[in-house]
Amino acid sequence: MTATVTFLFLGLMFLGMPVAFAIGTAAFLFYIFGPMPPSIAVQKIVSATQSFPLLAVPLFVFAGHLMNEAGITERLIRLATVLTGWMKGGLAQVAIALSALMGGVSGSAVADAAMEARILGPAMLERRYSRGFTCAVISVGSLITATIPPSIGLILYGFLGNVSIGRLFVAGIVPGLLMTVFLMATTYIVAVRRGYEPELKKLPAGREVLLAMWESKWALLFPIMLIVGIRYGLFTPSEAGAFAVAYAIVIGAFVHRQLKWHSLYGALRHSVTDTGMIMLIIMFSAMLGYMITLESVPQQATSFLAGLTSNKYVLMVLLVAFLTVLGMFLESTVITLLLTPILVPVITRLGIDPVHFGLVMMTTVTLGGMTPPVGVAMYTVCGMLNCPMDEYTREALPFLAAVILLVIVMILFPSLVLVLPDLIF
Repeated sequence: MTATVTFLFLGLMFLGMPVAFAIGTAAFLFYIFGPMPPSIAVQKIVSATQSFPLLAVPLFVFAGHLMNEAGITERLIRLATVLTGWMKGGLAQVAIALSALMGGVSGSAVADAAMEARILGPAMLERRYSRGFTCAVISVGSLITATIPPSIGLILYGFLGNVSIGRLFVAGIVPGLLMTVFLMATTYIVAVRRGYEPELKKLPAGREVLLAMWESKWALLFPIMLIVGIRYGLFTPSEAGAFAVAYAIVIGAFVHRQLKWHSLYGALRHSVTDTGMIMLIIMFSAMLGYMITLESVPQQATSFLAGLTSNKYVLMVLLVAFLTVLGMFLESTVITLLLTPILVPVITRLGIDPVHFGLVMMTTVTLGGMTPPVGVAMYTVCGMLNCPMDEYTREALPFLAAVILLVIVMILFPSLVLVLPDLIF
């Protein structure tokens, strides 16, 4: 029955049905023709919404939109320019640095990519960066937000896999910084070959750096306050979302004085749209999750994978290859919701730390949003900057290779991921 539901889901997706309804339709048929009464399906939909940790999702989505409206983004752009604008590749380096800084603000790769395409994209094209290179830098660079806290994907993974969200947040810092370095190095190599000049003529003075950091202090303090608050029990990850909303309103309205009623309404409207999409997928996925458990899929998957190899590094590589291919066809949120309940028990029984695997998994599945044929971030950026898909794909290859190399490093050296959570918690 599981195979039938899976093929039906893929078929509906291929026909163009929205993801949430494809999941819901396929899963509900299991309860109509399967061993469980349809009333169980309704109960699972309702119970999926009755989760306190899940409150973090709409709150952080709202906080991200508020901070974009509160004047925080433009200050971070100035800071990113001072820090990296003197390097070869100028604005491209600024775009990657901005993604690292925005990772502590938006929590969403697609939101970050759309914002940078709107603000930095036209400026890069004016400076004669190729259209494909511009889109590739902005799209793949937004992947950094999938690791640096507060990542929406890590919240969902922690909720579904019963993994500490606080540890996941802290574990994402080192991989996020490493990804920034890997992508900036790739940008530098391409920029040297093509003659892309720095944005700034000379290395900024220490005074300029300190001034830019001072202007951005409220944005830079936010992720630090978030982690400290969770670590010392001042608030749970869900309550941290409420803190993030209050923080954004106070900074935008009373410190920067840029958050007006119309921008507050705009942030709320965008948040409702984003949250509605995410929650609809979560509710319908609850039916599918219960079906998977009932059909003993996790136990069968464990036996199958254990039969393939007993080496946890080989297993991780196999899972990454599987998730990479899957990410090319499904949105990262969908993969997280469908596979986390299956994979976490599997990797735990085989001796892999779920926090370590969570960072590897979220990096891999979010990368799918930057790859053909159905990458959401890719389509968002290419659509806004009118870039042909073949040109984007060609220019994105070096950046995709850099991310895959980082994932391999994370697999081989789990201490890079676990050093901070082990130290702090």
